[in-house]
Amino acid sequence: MSEMKSLAKDTAIYGLSSIIGKFLNYLLVPMYTYWLARPADYGIVTNIYAWTALLLVILTYGMETGFFRFANREDYDAGSVYKTAYWTLFSTSVLFALLVIVFQHPIANLLNYPDHPEFVSMMFATVAVDAFASIPFAYLRYQKRPYVFAGLKLLLVVLNIAFNILFLKVLGKNDVFYVFLSNVLATGIQTLCLLPFTMPKSGRFDGSVLKDMLRYSLPLLILGVAGIMNQTLDRILFPYLYPYDDAQAQLGIYGACFKVAMVMMMFTQAFRYAYEPFVFAKHKDRQSIESYADAMKYYIIFSYLIMLGVVFYLDIFRYIVASSYWEGLKIVPVVLWTYIFQGIYFNLSFWYKLTDETKWGAWFSLIGLAITLVLQVVGVPHIGYWASCGSSLVCYFCIMLLSYFIGQKKAPIPYDLKCIGRYTLLTVGLLSVYYLLRYYCVSNMWMMMGIGTILLGVYLFVLTRKDFPLSAILNRKISNNK
Repeated sequence: MSEMKSLAKDTAIYGLSSIIGKFLNYLLVPMYTYWLARPADYGIVTNIYAWTALLLVILTYGMETGFFRFANREDYDAGSVYKTAYWTLFSTSVLFALLVIVFQHPIANLLNYPDHPEFVSMMFATVAVDAFASIPFAYLRYQKRPYVFAGLKLLLVVLNIAFNILFLKVLGKNDVFYVFLSNVLATGIQTLCLLPFTMPKSGRFDGSVLKDMLRYSLPLLILGVAGIMNQTLDRILFPYLYPYDDAQAQLGIYGACFKVAMVMMMFTQAFRYAYEPFVFAKHKDRQSIESYADAMKYYIIFSYLIMLGVVFYLDIFRYIVASSYWEGLKIVPVVLWTYIFQGIYFNLSFWYKLTDETKWGAWFSLIGLAITLVLQVVGVPHIGYWASCGSSLVCYFCIMLLSYFIGQKKAPIPYDLKCIGRYTLLTVGLLSVYYLLRYYCVSNMWMMMGIGTILLGVYLFVLTRKDFPLSAILNRKISNNK
């Protein structure tokens, strides 16, 4: 029992720190769109951060997962596993950073930044530091030190925000260079604070252990690269595929409006930390298929609720970004649906993880990558960022369906399709009514938000009458207090 309580506490700390960190990081979006000089500047930020996300997966090459795998095996010395992973990742990260600095001009030319090689050297060297830091952070989790882990993760975000405010607002340096400089400084300070907690003190560097870890971890690299490219390929390829001179400005508008929809991701993640204990508490066995089915049902129900809230109050949410970006807000509902499909797909991944058939995850990611690539190459030259967001939507919708149907054959889980279907039809119906009224009947913003509030009330009424009755929640709360 004490172990379960400790696990629950640690999970809460990791989860809350992640949510708080994402929310604080989200504050950078209005800073950049309001304080940077042009949407094209934010387009540069969007593009280079997409590259760094991909590089981070490549530079860690699955070693974080490999560390947890071998450090917890009785036939391996945990100290040697950590020291081996630590110095291996340190060596490859330093080598990558040196190569980037030496070849910054050819790399900058390749990425279409011939006049700003410093952007490439700063951010790619920084991602090398982040890649190395993944192992020390994994070690903190292995040692069960959630407070240190959470504190250092939040330190990075707070420092990054503080430096951005200093440079962009206080000093008036409205240039992309200072966005990247802020990240460099914040990452450097975080890493210096991290090292005293995580320097290897026992074990030895073991070549045979390294071979075993690489044999286990490198296949995960394929899965990781395919997965992250499904999420970032749109922002990486856009400057190459969009044939007009305003490519960076269009990418900036797309990137900013995409971030508006990230409200969905933050809210659903926060809700999952709240509802999962409630769902699993209903079942004695956390691995029971009924608990996974309930988790999926409630995830979808509340994802729809959040989506309706964002759409119906988009006239307020739009102020997250500057008015020069508002032309792209029409993509927000598409991105919201993408996040929902992505969340369902990740929830469906239970089946191949429980059956140790993780190869299916790799296949789904590769299929999704192929769909994304083809749709973007065909569509972006003609319809711009609509093809970018549309390709993500189609990608996750297809692999979500594939995972469901194959999973039901391999390891059936009794999802409540009737309930899910009822809420899907209700959501589509409410959205249809809203858009019909907005585009054909009502032009006043405040009236439309009033109508949206009524429609949201309809959804909440059905929710509290059918699947989340308030009386049951109140009775449970009263009994727990007793």
